[in-house]
Amino acid sequence: MNWEEIGANWKLFTNKVQEKWDKLTEHDLSVMNGRRDQLAVLLQQHYGIAKEQAEKDADEFAKTLNK
Repeated sequence: MNWEEIGANWKLFTNKVQEKWDKLTEHDLSVMNGRRDQLAVLLQQHYGIAKEQAEKDADEFAKTLNK
């Protein structure tokens, strides 16, 4: 699934995002609002990973979602 689809249906995916990255808060999820760039920033902040790794993790997660 691509990030445009995820963003358009964000509320359907928040639980899956929080299951995958349990350090993300409800506030983080609402601020992110389905935006890949914001997810990457929050992953960097909460997990201390590099930008490239955060973006890769976000993209890999998107691929796991069913259409």
